[in-house]
Amino acid sequence: MNLLENIKRFKPLNEQEAFDKERMIAYMAKNPNYLSRKDDTAHFTASMWTVNRERTKTLMVYHNIYNSWSWIGGHADGEEDLCSVAMRELEEETGIRNAVLLSPEIFSLEILTVDGHVRKGTYVPSHLHMNVTYFAQADEDQELIVNDAENQGVKWQPLEDALKVSTEPWMVEWVYKKLVERSRL
Repeated sequence: MNLLENIKRFKPLNEQEAFDKERMIAYMAKNPNYLSRKDDTAHFTASMWTVNRERTKTLMVYHNIYNSWSWIGGHADGEEDLCSVAMRELEEETGIRNAVLLSPEIFSLEILTVDGHVRKGTYVPSHLHMNVTYFAQADEDQELIVNDAENQGVKWQPLEDALKVSTEPWMVEWVYKKLVERSRL
């Protein structure tokens, strides 16, 4: 099934997800480059919310651009299979191999604002990430690797601490809180 159909089938948990779902669908209909960073207004990204076997901890990275602990993810860069994008980012950003996808279904949806910043010496203007999150489980005994190009740290955090270690209030209130809740279902 393609990305548009997966988003249409997604059942929102709250008003934020319902609004963002409709906005994503409308944006996809009008903007053919929605999978590419060439669309500097908005484009799709994928994240992986990763928990340990007991679902008591989540894996987070200290993100270079956001200067905050965050989930793992990256740009679609033309690839429609966002679950594969999220799995690849999980391995690239943390060194985690053999993570198990807990469901092929979308775990959450969110449209995220990204402030203008410099990446690899080039200015990137403020834009939106139309983000699709998936849910995986990994062995917390695996060796973690910091990807210096992406982050400054990788750590398993108790679920409750995911709400404390992030310095991004909107992410805590609207994203991490719902991901922690869903992790326990």
